[in-house]
Amino acid sequence: MNWLKQAQERQDELIKELQELVQIESVLDETTITSETPFGEGPLKAMKWLLQKGEEQGLTTKNIDNMAGHIEMGQGEELVGILCHVDVVPAGSDWQHPPFGGVVEDGKLFGRGSIDDKGPTMAAWLAMKMVKDAGIQLDRRVRLIIGSDEETGFRCVTRYFEKEEMPTLGFAPDADFPIINAEKGIAVLVFSQQQKIAENEQLISFKAGHRTNMVPDNATAEIQNVSADFEAAFQTYLQQESLQGAIEKVSEVFIVSIKGKSAHAMEPNAGVNAAVKLAAFLNTQLTTTGSKEFVQFLVTAFGEETRGHALGLNFHDDMSGDTTLNAGVVSFESGKGGEVQVSLRYSVTYPYDEKITAAQQQLAKNGFALDIAENSAPHYVDEKEELIQKLVKVYERNTGEKAELLSIGGGTYARELKTGVAFGMLFPGEPDIAHQADEFVVVENLVKAAAIYADAIVELATK
Repeated sequence: MNWLKQAQERQDELIKELQELVQIESVLDETTITSETPFGEGPLKAMKWLLQKGEEQGLTTKNIDNMAGHIEMGQGEELVGILCHVDVVPAGSDWQHPPFGGVVEDGKLFGRGSIDDKGPTMAAWLAMKMVKDAGIQLDRRVRLIIGSDEETGFRCVTRYFEKEEMPTLGFAPDADFPIINAEKGIAVLVFSQQQKIAENEQLISFKAGHRTNMVPDNATAEIQNVSADFEAAFQTYLQQESLQGAIEKVSEVFIVSIKGKSAHAMEPNAGVNAAVKLAAFLNTQLTTTGSKEFVQFLVTAFGEETRGHALGLNFHDDMSGDTTLNAGVVSFESGKGGEVQVSLRYSVTYPYDEKITAAQQQLAKNGFALDIAENSAPHYVDEKEELIQKLVKVYERNTGEKAELLSIGGGTYARELKTGVAFGMLFPGEPDIAHQADEFVVVENLVKAAAIYADAIVELATK
């Protein structure tokens, strides 16, 4: 079966549906959360939109508590799962194209979620339709499982698997080709000041970041009782660091802000952390105890590198590479103190308990506490498994390239499967612009991925 030719013939259909999905602003919205809209109106609207597409194709669909759902085809006792998500991170700033427009330009479709994960989701959906329309007899059922809270906690698939069966094997089209059989552990660490913060601190407030899984692209602080050359020093700092920022004085309070560059937390070095940059400047200006301690901690812990050496949390293994830390949500309030929420992406063989305990003990001596808000253990699938053996064949016959096994710092739904891997859809050499401004998917590669997924469905669903 020439899946690529069929996908190319249905390219317009694929693009049209992806544009419709991108145009749904499916960001977690706490202002619209109810018992009926557990993650807000946008994520539910996107999930229901895709379930409706399944119903229109005459396939079996199911909605699990408005959190997750599935579209199923075929027959058989065993099940192939394709795990996708339709929620997205906030748009952020500095877009040249409308973040929820789905504009196609120069062979690319732009929009938040176009590569993470709405584009890959629609490629997998087209693949299911192509297999169905080809009338191929499958031995296993195939289920497109749709989550709506992947970016903010996986609560959707947690609920899903409380009520639905675990697939025999499956994949998440939410990362890179060829095959990702190892995913780092992901923990959210909360660093908080322990000393009582006086009301008359120079630092009145500090705010940066929306999510721990994004590098903050903007940071703002309110400061009082600083030296006469504060404003001039700030302008000099911006020039020296080649940064953009703003400063204004309201009564006796300075409001300063710095722009950074957003990126996915799995590689913080791809972005510019605005919180760290602002703290680095304030560290040269502030002298009151609580203010100085807070900005000094940010600079010491995250100012020079993102691998955790300063906190004793660094680790590397050959299977999954460096452990990384992203200071994603940063705040300080006069009278209350500061808090830094960090996404820790740790290696498969990371000595987690030992590292965390040692860091907690050391930080306590320096006035900070370290608490664990969330933790998801690393995920690994042996190369001898049927799943990997079959996907290797699929990838190599569709690309003519060797199917190397990879590790990533990102977390996909594959880790929720007993036997699951991430499979595409970024091809080798493509830039990863997930969570960045002007996120896009290359249309030609989207079509190619749909063809690969159709082949994978047949391979995995045929014993």
